[in-house]
This record gives sequence, structure tokens and C-alpha cells, in this order.
Amino acid sequence: MNKARSIRSRKNAKEAPAFSVCPAGRRYPLPTDRDYAREFERLKRIADAERRKGREIVVVMGLGFVGAVMAGVIADSADPKTGKPGKFVIGMQRPSTRSFWKIGYLNQGIPPVEAEDPEVAPLIRRCVRRKKTLMATYTYDALALADAVVVDVQCDYNKETLGDCRQGSADIAALEDSLRIIGDRIRPDCLVLIETTVPPGTTEYVAYPIVKKAFEERGIDREPLLAHSFERVMPGREYVCSIRDFWRVCSGLNDEARRRVVKFLSEVLNVAQYPLTVLDRPIESETCKIVENSYRAALLAFLNEWSLFAERNGVDLIKVINAIKVRPTHSNMIFPGPGIGGYCLPKDGGLGVWSYQTLMGFDDDIFKITPMAIDINDTRALHAAELVRDALRNMGRIVAASRIAVLGVSYREDVGDTRYSGSEILVRKLTEMGADVIVHDPYVKHWWEMEKQDTYPAPGHSRARFFRNQERLRDLVVHKDLARALRGANAVVFAVRHQAYRELDPDEIVHMAGKPAAVVDCFGILDDSAIRRYFELGCEVKGLGRGHVKRIKDEVRGPQPKADATRREGRNR
Repeated sequence: MNKARSIRSRKNAKEAPAFSVCPAGRRYPLPTDRDYAREFERLKRIADAERRKGREIVVVMGLGFVGAVMAGVIADSADPKTGKPGKFVIGMQRPSTRSFWKIGYLNQGIPPVEAEDPEVAPLIRRCVRRKKTLMATYTYDALALADAVVVDVQCDYNKETLGDCRQGSADIAALEDSLRIIGDRIRPDCLVLIETTVPPGTTEYVAYPIVKKAFEERGIDREPLLAHSFERVMPGREYVCSIRDFWRVCSGLNDEARRRVVKFLSEVLNVAQYPLTVLDRPIESETCKIVENSYRAALLAFLNEWSLFAERNGVDLIKVINAIKVRPTHSNMIFPGPGIGGYCLPKDGGLGVWSYQTLMGFDDDIFKITPMAIDINDTRALHAAELVRDALRNMGRIVAASRIAVLGVSYREDVGDTRYSGSEILVRKLTEMGADVIVHDPYVKHWWEMEKQDTYPAPGHSRARFFRNQERLRDLVVHKDLARALRGANAVVFAVRHQAYRELDPDEIVHMAGKPAAVVDCFGILDDSAIRRYFELGCEVKGLGRGHVKRIKDEVRGPQPKADATRREGRNR
């Protein structure tokens, strides 16, 4: 145990800077070999004191988007009869230069993740400072103190080709490493709850063999208590509620693990209003998450072809969808915009396809719709770039000589999450075509996919590799001043349905731009009166799924002469 820790520490010292820098610029010194022993002794004293209070020790591995708030939710839970906390939570984060600062943040009562939910900051502050039921550490030895371990280690799906998810694979190396460490350190009766979204079969085919082997090497003759329960976390103003006050599915590898995970989740989540669904095997729980997100992704991809149909045949797909949604059975139909984002929908189906052939060992090809949906959603923003090109052409300009303002870079309206954002592909394609791209978003402070594209999400895995001419995007600034972002713009792209953009007046846009511009609506933001006004102001308008725009243009300016229309037919499609 100590030898492995020392090797990691020496490796950090040799290969990386001695500091981890937080988003605000503060430098946090990385721990040295001597720090580990002192830290573990401190943790043991704290854990002993908490146990004397009747509290269970819970270690949450990974203080990222899910783990940080899950740790807070567990630490904030209390016995409904006494009102006293029943859990003491230790958040565990690997001491890397990239993320060690999260430990310092959390120990000060500061959330290590950005969130629009006003409940996040008070939750973390309350648990750390007032209730004193939450802390963070960097040493894996904390696992030896745990009654339960919640695993929130990232499991990604690496795509090698844009638009072909089959040319990719699940990246479970970090999860496997974490499981080995868990097996080496936990007590035999410790519950291990895998909360990460994983390929179906991971708990049984990957986690169990790793932990079981570690137990055997330690002389432990009992079955590991492995369980799985995926989260349904949503960014935005109900971030905490989507973890604490929402339905959960869970399962255990054996009867004892199933009993323990039901008990644990019932003590920390609002199961009175949102009852647990308990499945027989972890593979069922894991499959549940993948099918749930693949279903949503497939519906969005399905609307892509009808969006193209609408554009080419004078149909406004937004009106069509709204007419359909009157029917209760179809009320959740959503227009896909310039692609779908977030951490789950763009990749989760790929985990299922990979698992079937890799973990299960099947060599046939049963998956058709799931990978196709991912490919369609991944590349939809390329068509948005084509609309920008065509709108500029209609004004006598080309992309390579234009200043283009993209409004909205997050993946979802009224949140600041940029993971797998459709705007990223749009900006990268326009940049590849030579445009001077300016971006604005009221919620996003840093667009890490651009700023850190050499190393984020991992070295060699940025989507920059699918395009040329991407180097300057490292310096891309997300503007907060809309007037400054629009000044001199030849084209304005509404890429996200932020409330702030839905309220904009066409006259304001043209005034801020200083001239008529090509306006492209990627998300059904503009109603007919706004489209009409843009044409009256001398602008050109295009929109995903907005085939009726040409009809409004003809009403404002009159139909084009037949000869002129024939000449332009090919380029205006």
C-alpha cells in the first residue's frame, strides 16, 4: 500500500508541477510523501470521533459534477426521528495538478463545481462549516475507514471518428484503477456503490473480479458487497433536487448487497416521495441507464430527418411539434437544435454497443438505431454551419471573410454546462472554414473544451482533432457583454434557447451589430413576427427546421424574379 503510494507521489513530483491551480487562480501545493501519513492519522481520529456519535463513515470517490453534490446530499441527510446526522462523508479526490484544488475548495465549504442551482453553495457550506459532516481528502487510505464507498469516477466513451461512434471504445481504465484500490483497502463488510454510468455488465464482469481477487490476496474469504445505482442528475436550477428528490433504480450483486444499498439510499434520499425501484441484478440497473438515455437520443435524432424535410418543403417544424404536443402521449417531443449535449446522451448508447461485443463477447451486430442516433446527433451542427454559409452567400459574403457571433455555447438552455455542446462543433466548423468567431453566453465563464483543448477532456481526446485551423480557439473568450460580442457581426447565430436570447428584439440586434446581418436560428427561438422584422431590416434569415422562412421573405420583399431564382436555386438550398 505505502509502496504504491510512494511511487505515485514520486511520479507526480517528477512529471508535474507542484501546484494545482483553481479556476480563480489560487495555487494549491500538492501533497508530499510525508503528508500522507499525517493525513491518514488525522482521518482516523476524525472517523473514530464520528463513530462515537453513531455515524457511518461514507467515502465518495470523485468530486466531479455528480460526486461533489452527492457527497453534500449524503452529509446533509438526517435521521427522520431524531433529526441528527447519521453519516459523516469524506470526499476523496485524486491529487493531480488538474483537480487537487477541489479538496481545498470543499474543505473551505466552497463547491468544487459551478452550478446555477442556488441550493448547491449553501448545501456544501452548511455541511462543512455548521454541521461538520463533510470534508475532503487526497489519500486513498481513507477507504479503510469506510462503512460505505460511493464511486463517482468518470467513465467516458472515446470516439475516434466524428460521425461514426462504432470507431470508439469505452474508457474504463480510471474506474478499474479505482476498483483495485478499493479492493486493496476496504473492510470486508464495506458496501461499494457504483454510481457512475457504466457499460452494462461492469459491476459483474469488471468490478466483481477485481475486488474479489483483491480480497483473496488479502486472505478475506467472503463476497464483496457490490451494488449499482445510477444518478439522473440534471444541471440547472434543480441540480440538488435531481439527486436527492428524484426516482432511483438500484441493484446489488447478492442479497446482502441489495439489502444494504436499499437501506443506504433510503437513509440519504427522499424515497418517501420518490420510491426506489429495486432490480435483481446490477446488469439490469446498468442497462436501465443506457436504454433510458439511448431512447432519448434516438427520439432527438429521429427529428433531424424531419427537420431537413421541413427546411426543403416550406414547413415550420416548430409549429408542427407544438401541434403534436397537444396530444398528451406526445407531450415530451423536443426539437433537437444544433445537436444534443450533456455528458450522457451523446455517449451512453456507445457504452452499450461496446459492452455487448467486449464484455459479453458477442461478435454479431444487433445494434442499428442506437449508434446511428449518436452519429446523427454528433454531426447535426455541421448542417447549422451550412445554413450560416448559405445565409451569408445570400448577402454576398463568404464565411472566410466574416465575423460571426454565436449566441450560446452551453448544451442546454439556461445552464452553464458545455459538455458535448452542439455549439462546439458549430464553432469548430466555422473556424475551419476561416470565420472570425465571437461567442457569448450569460452562464458560461470558461469554455474548457476550447481553452484547454490540448488536455481536456484528456490529452488527444479533444474534438479539435476532427477539424483543421483550431489552434486559435485556445484564446476564445466567452463574452458577457452582448453589445460587444455583436459589434460588427456579419452573421448572428442563435445556438441555445437561453431566456435572454428569446427576449431579444430584432431592432436591438441590428443596432448592436451596426448593420443588417445574416441571422441563423438553430433552436426555434424566433417567431414569425421576429423573422419578418429581420427581413424588413435588410437581414437574411435561415433556421434549422424553419422551411417557411422563404415564404415570409417573399411576403416582405416580393417573390424573386424567375431567372434570378433559377440562378440561385442551388446555393440557396
